[in-house]
Amino acid sequence: MGLAITTLLVFIAVFGPWLVPHPDHVAGTIDTASRFKPPSVAFPFGTNDVGQDMLSLVVAGARISVLAGLSVVAIGAVLGAVVGAVAGYAGGLADEIIMRFTDLMLTLPSLILAMAIAAALGPGIGNMIAAIAVSWWPGFARLVRGEVIAKKHEAFIDAARAAGAGPARIVLRHILPNIVSPIIVKMSLDVGFAILTVASLGFVGIGVTPPTPEWGSLLSVARGYMPDYWWTSMFPGFAIFLAVFGFNLLGDGLRDVLDPKARR
Repeated sequence: MGLAITTLLVFIAVFGPWLVPHPDHVAGTIDTASRFKPPSVAFPFGTNDVGQDMLSLVVAGARISVLAGLSVVAIGAVLGAVVGAVAGYAGGLADEIIMRFTDLMLTLPSLILAMAIAAALGPGIGNMIAAIAVSWWPGFARLVRGEVIAKKHEAFIDAARAAGAGPARIVLRHILPNIVSPIIVKMSLDVGFAILTVASLGFVGIGVTPPTPEWGSLLSVARGYMPDYWWTSMFPGFAIFLAVFGFNLLGDGLRDVLDPKARR
C-alpha cells in the first residue's frame, strides 16, 4: 500500500502540471466569477477565494512538496553518510569533534533551524531545500557512524586492509555497500516528515512564494476561510496526510523486507 501511494504521488509530482484540468489557474489566472464554488462536477475540489480550481492547485503543488521532500532527504543522506563514515572509520579525536558538533545540531529544533536559515537565505525553492537539508543530515550521520563502527572490525574488512586497501577504498567499496539497507529505510521514513517540513515553511510564508502552488501555502491562505469554505483547506491538508502516511507505510515495509531480524 505504501509503494502504491508513493508511486502515485511521484507520478503526480512529475506529470501533474500537464494533467490538471485548469492549467491557466496554476499559472495565476484569476476568475472572480467562480469564487468559493463548492465541490462539483466542474470543480471536483471546489474553487478558492480568487476562483482558481483547487484540484489543479493541489495536483500542481505536489511537484514542489513531493520533489522538495525527496531532494531534502537525498541531500541530507549524502551529507550525513559522508560525515558519519569519516567519524566512524577515523575514530579518536576526529570522531569526538565531529560527533559533538553533530550532537549540537541535534539539540536544535530542526523546524526552527530550517525557518531561521530559510529566512536568512530568502524565499525560493532552492533556498528552502538547502535550509531544510542543513538540519536533516545529523540523523543520518549518527546512523552511518554506528554502522561503520560495527563493520570496520569484521573479518572481511581486516582482509581488505591486509590486501593493501586504503581507508577510502575500504569505506567506499566494502563498508558502505553493506550498510545501505538501514540508510534506505531511514530515507523512506524521513521523506514524509520532510514533506511536512516543506509544507510548514510554506504555511508560515518562508518557503515558496505565490502564485506558485504548494500545499503549505495553500493551507495558509485557506485558514482564513474556515469553516465556511472547508474545501479550500481540506484537500491540501489531505494531500499532506496522504504523503506522510504513504511514505511511513513504505518505510515500515522496507524495514521488514531489508531487516528480517527486526521483523522476527
